[in-house]
Amino acid sequence: MSRTAAEMRYVSTRSRHKNRQSLGFADVLLGGLAIDGGLYVPEFIPELAKRLTSPSDSLSYVEVAACVLEPYLSDAIGRDELLSLLVDAYRAFDHRDVCGLVALDDDHWLLELFYGPTLAFKDIALQVVARLFDHELERRNDSAMIVAATSGDTGSAAMKAVAGRERLDIVVLYPKGRTSEIQRRQMTTLDAPNVHAVAVDGTFDNCQDLVKAMFADETFRGDMRLAAVNSINWARVATQIVYYVWAASRLAEDGRPITFCVPTGNFGNVLAAHYASRMGLRIGRLLVASNSNDILSRLLENGELAAHEVIPTLSPSMDIQISSNLERLLFELCDSDGAATAALLARFRADGRVELTKQQHQRLREEFAGDRLDDPATLEVMRHVYAESKMLIDPHTAVGVGVAERCRQPGELMVSLATAHPAKFPEAVARATSQAPDPPTALASVVNQPERSISLPNDITAIKEFVRSAQLI
Repeated sequence: MSRTAAEMRYVSTRSRHKNRQSLGFADVLLGGLAIDGGLYVPEFIPELAKRLTSPSDSLSYVEVAACVLEPYLSDAIGRDELLSLLVDAYRAFDHRDVCGLVALDDDHWLLELFYGPTLAFKDIALQVVARLFDHELERRNDSAMIVAATSGDTGSAAMKAVAGRERLDIVVLYPKGRTSEIQRRQMTTLDAPNVHAVAVDGTFDNCQDLVKAMFADETFRGDMRLAAVNSINWARVATQIVYYVWAASRLAEDGRPITFCVPTGNFGNVLAAHYASRMGLRIGRLLVASNSNDILSRLLENGELAAHEVIPTLSPSMDIQISSNLERLLFELCDSDGAATAALLARFRADGRVELTKQQHQRLREEFAGDRLDDPATLEVMRHVYAESKMLIDPHTAVGVGVAERCRQPGELMVSLATAHPAKFPEAVARATSQAPDPPTALASVVNQPERSISLPNDITAIKEFVRSAQLI
């Protein structure tokens, strides 16, 4: 007998088979990171509703989202409430379909994901996740302190989604001097008493480690009622599955599977496509597009996970060496053995490198491929796209388009993800094309506003003290 949505439970990627504990969606939403340091994953992957696996342009984005998300939410929220929440979340998007699809040629499309309030793909999930938090906290008559790390776009999207919400505070850690000016200003000019931007002396990986360290301190975690909005939170990943299903419903009229090319940093975005495939979406391949911080490309090529020094690039949201969401995929490659997954990650942390088995590497290569672009190659893609179509793209999107063209096979239906509006990276766009992208109102308004942030060292004690002081609720 097939399991139903009401039975959906979640386990940690580091939990052992014996006496394995499981949680419902609401506890996973508020918990973020598992107590043992692992990431929550569903015990089983539900099948897509039949009407989502056939080509159709009749369903709205909200309707697709409700169908995709409902099995993962179990009984945490009713369908009517979910639909209302989704309508509210996407009301502020500047595209009637939430996302856009634009043809680069007959078989290569851009999936535009930057029509939300902060003009990056993170808005699509975080506008929903913030409202799910509100719904559950109101039901419990409780509050939460969100702590998050950002390499650029998650921070502003999360702060914008949370700003002014009575039951939520948020502290966002970002690497000092390693985001674009627009990315920084989107965080530091947001004027709301419950949002706080912290510039950390270090890299995004340092910021991510600080967040995980706060969750690992059970006393601090409990006292502060910590919650997460990074893609370590399953709700983020689940909500990102939707746009793959939506895009496929509009492009697969001839029955061909779609290959998606995803600019990748923390692995959450491409992982969502992997789950869409497991749910039954016809996906040909998943291409992982990296910049010079190419740990994932190297893993795909040789089966070795080896961390190098983080290199600042024109695509800062991808300047990551330790991709948290890879743990969810490693858990699958370890046949859902939490102890084996924990041991693999412990070796990686201790030695800075670890090798997959030949069988694990082969399984990885059956679904994923990829490549990397350095900054000169990224600029060349931006120049080429503009010359061919008069379309401006940001450097992250350019990495994806460039890798898609390199890896493209004859007759393959390709969709590259456009993850940020070009106006968020005006210097890079102008350098590539000699054109200055017109800033949307949402960006123009932050240029001259006063900034509000604090600089702190890469020190867990200092970060914890600030988080304690920032809690208003």
